[in-house]
Amino acid sequence: MTTIEHWINGTATSAGSTRTAPVYDPATGQRQAQVLLAEASDVDTAVAAASKAFEAWGDSSLSQRTKVMFAFRELLVKHEDELARIISGEHGKVVEDARGEIVRGREVVEYACGIADALKGSFSDQVSRDVDVHDFRQPLGVVAGITPFNFPIMVPLWMHPVAIATGNTFVLKPSERDPSASNFVAQLYAEAGLPDGVFNVVHGDKVAVDAILDHPDIAAVSFVGSTPIAKYVHERGTAAGKRVQALGGAKNHAVVLPDADLEYAANQLTAAAFGSAGQRCMAISVGVAVGAAGDKLVEILERKAREIKVGPGGDPASDMGPVVTEAARERVVNAVARGAEQGASVVVDGRGLTVDGYEEGFFVGPSLLDDVTTDMQAYREEIFGPVLAIVRAETVAEAIAIINANPYGNGTAIFTGSGEAARKFQREVKVGMIGVNVPIPVPMSYYSFGGWKDSLIGDSPIHGPAGVNFYTRAKVVTTRWPHTTTPAAAFNFPTSS
Repeated sequence: MTTIEHWINGTATSAGSTRTAPVYDPATGQRQAQVLLAEASDVDTAVAAASKAFEAWGDSSLSQRTKVMFAFRELLVKHEDELARIISGEHGKVVEDARGEIVRGREVVEYACGIADALKGSFSDQVSRDVDVHDFRQPLGVVAGITPFNFPIMVPLWMHPVAIATGNTFVLKPSERDPSASNFVAQLYAEAGLPDGVFNVVHGDKVAVDAILDHPDIAAVSFVGSTPIAKYVHERGTAAGKRVQALGGAKNHAVVLPDADLEYAANQLTAAAFGSAGQRCMAISVGVAVGAAGDKLVEILERKAREIKVGPGGDPASDMGPVVTEAARERVVNAVARGAEQGASVVVDGRGLTVDGYEEGFFVGPSLLDDVTTDMQAYREEIFGPVLAIVRAETVAEAIAIINANPYGNGTAIFTGSGEAARKFQREVKVGMIGVNVPIPVPMSYYSFGGWKDSLIGDSPIHGPAGVNFYTRAKVVTTRWPHTTTPAAAFNFPTSS
């Protein structure tokens, strides 16, 4: 049995871990490896390595940091296929979807390659006679990330490139369900020239999470996961004096108006609802059909859902792979059953799906529910699977009211040909990320990612300018220089010193 170890201070190690958890192949349902689960002492070891590395890395030049980031970016490109297959093999998503995840994560690395511009301060000359004022930002020290299973490379890449490029050292606690991608990334960092101890990976469960949240030498923690755990992480981390970036769950709506291109809208909703088997925090799980759009939209969605080819992630013919675990499959099956019991129309039923040759895999097909109301569990709960619920509304205003009444506010979209309707929607909806004829409005890396309401606990979004601010603190310096003897000139370039 392969054992997946931690990565601490530049090498794979079992540290002091004795507990393990299984790692499954979701397509076969078989256990393919085991991953070590860290004890608090293992977190201590990783933090000690990161603290030691910070002594030099925190004082490193911007040129040195960006040189590493450029090299790391090229290695991500070089090893994209291998990394995509690692992700697919442990998560279950199709290889092309895994490649897309790598590309979106790599965009944050590219942003980090230009971190020098993001770290520019401001300068005010002669604020008083012979007095100037300027500001600059410095790294915090050791920071940590706790990341979910659904994007085993992209979500960590939202964190550590910006943290490291701004001069911090990093301890990552990835999901124990699909841990191998993080170790692969650690090896790529080492090959890119990142000094030992700057990036560390500690695998584990709640024991490791609590050790990170309580550790006095960790200055900040970034988290992406469910809302209940985000609230726990925020409360416990801030109580320990840390900065905490905590992104929670979602129930994302897409509004479709009668003037929309319904074939286009249905195409987009199908991909957004069923891609990655619906295991995305930005997946569209609710379609709000307005007025006359309803019946025709459902008709097209039914056709497209039935056309989806479900199979193992490594098969190029597969459009959608399995969900990550048997428990996840049961959650989806139960959600569809509850929807039917509570009065929803099951237009497409993904329960009971089997894939030839993979009968023990964690497969469930796309499900489409119509006539869903906002008091049904299929609407209220984050299913995190391939289930699209259709809610009917008569007007744009009613659709906006439905979205605003929902406790989540991560992402939303509107499909329309009307600029007036789109402008009303984007101004009035209480959601952090909005798409206009775009189903999954994940912003580019030079903007920040973060929702509203229960989708973001606290007030710090992730990556982009907010990420730079999160991983650094500002200093403001007021100076007056007396006259002194002019020093001798130096002829070397400052970046070579």
